[in-house]
Amino acid sequence: MHFEQALKNIIERDQRFSPDAYLFLKQALDHTVEEHTKTDPDMSQHVTAKELLLGFKELALKEFGPMASTLFSEWGLSQCSDIGDMVFNLIEEGMFGKQDSDKRSDFVELYAFHDAFVAPYLPKSISNKA
Repeated sequence: MHFEQALKNIIERDQRFSPDAYLFLKQALDHTVEEHTKTDPDMSQHVTAKELLLGFKELALKEFGPMASTLFSEWGLSQCSDIGDMVFNLIEEGMFGKQDSDKRSDFVELYAFHDAFVAPYLPKSISNKA
C-alpha cells in the first residue's frame, strides 16, 4: 500500500491530526534512522520511541525553528503522546513496523512541547522566569 492511501485511510477514521503531521513524522523517522546509521552502520531500521521523539524534535527545530510550535498546534499536535498515536495509526496501516515490545506508553512525555519548541526562542529575561 502506498503511504498516501494509508494516510487517507487513517484520516477517515481519526481526524485529530493533519495529513501534514503524518508526512512530517515520516520525514522524522527517515531522519532518525539516517542519523543512527551514521554512527552505527549495522543498526537495524527499527528505532525506539525515545529515539524517534528526539529525532522528531531535532528535525522540527532544524526545519521550522520558532514556527514549530505554531505548525504543530495547527496540525493537532501538543504532546509526545500525539506522536505515539500517529505512529500506531501508521503501524495499523502497515506503513511502520513494530516489535512486540513496542507500545503506545513508550511515547510518554519525554519532553514538553512548550519546553522543546517555544522556550528556546523566548527572550532570556522571560525564559529565566518560566
